[in-house]
Amino acid sequence: MSKPITQFSCTNCGAVTQSWSGKCKTCGEWNTIIEEQLDVINKKNNNATAVTLQKVSELSQVTHERIKTNIKEFDRVLGGDDPGIVTGSIILLAGNPGVGKSTILLQVCSSINDSLYFSSEESLEQISGRLKRLNINNSSMRLSSERDLNRVVATIIQEKPKLVVIDSIQTVYDQDIAGTPGSVTQVRENCWRLQQLAKSQGVAILLVGHVTKEGVVAGPRVLEHLVDVVLYLEGDKNTGLRMLRGEKNRFGPTDEVGIWRLQSNGFVEVEDPASLFLKLVDENSPGRSLSVINEGSRAFIIEIQALVTKTIYGFPKRTAQGIDVNRLTLLLAVLENQLKVPLSSFDVYVNVVGGFSVKDPGTDLAIACAILSSYYQISLSKKLILIGEIGLLGEVRPAQNHATRVKEITRLKYVSNKGIYNVKALTDLFKKA
Repeated sequence: MSKPITQFSCTNCGAVTQSWSGKCKTCGEWNTIIEEQLDVINKKNNNATAVTLQKVSELSQVTHERIKTNIKEFDRVLGGDDPGIVTGSIILLAGNPGVGKSTILLQVCSSINDSLYFSSEESLEQISGRLKRLNINNSSMRLSSERDLNRVVATIIQEKPKLVVIDSIQTVYDQDIAGTPGSVTQVRENCWRLQQLAKSQGVAILLVGHVTKEGVVAGPRVLEHLVDVVLYLEGDKNTGLRMLRGEKNRFGPTDEVGIWRLQSNGFVEVEDPASLFLKLVDENSPGRSLSVINEGSRAFIIEIQALVTKTIYGFPKRTAQGIDVNRLTLLLAVLENQLKVPLSSFDVYVNVVGGFSVKDPGTDLAIACAILSSYYQISLSKKLILIGEIGLLGEVRPAQNHATRVKEITRLKYVSNKGIYNVKALTDLFKKA
């Protein structure tokens, strides 16, 4: 028996080194280098033959066959105008604990004939109780609580289903691979094996992935590179709203989102997101503003709240939920530079109502106005929608797909921030308010 080889790899980027260090030389992250043991020694193959190359004109056009579910919002995220799950694809669904990953996948799996559901985290008795709450009684879905990947693969090859759900990739294991379940080696090798299985058998495989406290998929970063689609399920437990967002999609767009309300009987689709988000808007109060964001083919209103308080520390706090904290810091610097507002002496907290993450720069103006509203203790009109991207020099640029946003504002009988082309104009806005 050959002696195992030890190597060190980065859990963030997957880079491999022969010695440990505190900082990864490839991605620059700290404390991400871990030790791995390799059981197999790779030897050079000097008898390899050259591959056959093809010209672009010789390539054939392939139409991907898709599996439709009864969940329109789920299909929309995966395909846009061509909805559904592509056969032979491997999909990774990630989200915080308790957000509803298993619930939505049980609903998806139960809507497709000839599907398998492997739960390595819950027993069949626990799943039975969940199915009863979801009113899933007459589904042809078949279930197992098997954790051994070798037996899972053998079952898939034997049954040849249309769709397989594995909940989760961090808890299944292969006894022939070194490491405990969830380790970098296990997750990487198991995902690679499942990817090859999906392509060779033509079966769609949907993996559940855990996330870290930073909100990214746990395990090696190579996991996201191996799969065809990466989906994130997010939402606030208090409101019951859930949003499914595509971060990577080899077969469709990544700008579509699915929106549901999580109730006792499972995920209920939201046909008109605008009307749903309007119900979350409170009466006039300092520190709140409204904006419109585009998600795929739809636009809807969101509420942004801000709290500005005098700092009691030597260094002011900057806390953001739902937006990038670096973007918040940039906007605060612009406001202090252009309006001479001493925000460097105040703690600033910003939150997007509903528990969603917003990366749209078109919400910059709404964030700035929420901060100023809290600072001046002046309420903005609850019918005012603020859209625009703020530059470093204080200019306010039109947001992407500006016409679509204005059209939605008009449909809901709201008022836009027409005429505000510079941050300095916000002074007059608060005087009018």
